[in-house]
Amino acid sequence: MNNAFPPWVPPRVAIAGSDQVFPARRIWCVGQNYASHVLEMGNDPTRDPPFFFAKPPDALTSGGFVPYPPATADLHHEVELVVALGPGAEIFGYAVGLDLTRRDLQAAAKAKGRPWTLGKGFDFAAPISPIARVSDVGHPRAGRIWLAVDGVVRQDGDLAQMTWSVEELLAQLARYVTLQAGDLVFTGTPAGVGPLLPGARLAGGVTGIGEIAVQIGPTGSVPAPSR
Repeated sequence: MNNAFPPWVPPRVAIAGSDQVFPARRIWCVGQNYASHVLEMGNDPTRDPPFFFAKPPDALTSGGFVPYPPATADLHHEVELVVALGPGAEIFGYAVGLDLTRRDLQAAAKAKGRPWTLGKGFDFAAPISPIARVSDVGHPRAGRIWLAVDGVVRQDGDLAQMTWSVEELLAQLARYVTLQAGDLVFTGTPAGVGPLLPGARLAGGVTGIGEIAVQIGPTGSVPAPSR
């Protein structure tokens, strides 16, 4: 049969030092994987099994100019190490990601026991840096993870502070879904999350992996970079 309209093309993420791109399949995120962030959110940092939520793959953007999302007055930043899976669900590489969150919508959903979808899965909610290949950077299990807003550092932690390691997260997630090439896994954020206003300039990074820069534009503005 013929398609009724041109098929959807999967979003692609740049690969550092290469003219190839990474075709993104799904985005999985883990909640509360740093005890410091668990505490700042008012929760118990006991090492319970990790829980996961998803963002749509078309939430990905290469950074640059990101519009302030509609239907929120409380947009928050969360900087994260991202794991990129290749053939055989082996780790292909790592990137720096931002889990942008409409915190007011998320809080309202939590209060009623509803899904976080609209709080986490909106357009341009997942800025990501180019992916650094394992062959170039190895498997970082310690190193600074940080984010500054308008030149002021807000989040400053270390990958070694993760409650669940990358391998443990992947093993847990694989109990629920079949991990496949193209999957991206956001591995949680350290303490210091906070609100963003239109015009805010974000800069963040993970030692040995890369950096990302984003400017938050007005609601409804048109982002400059392609996804």
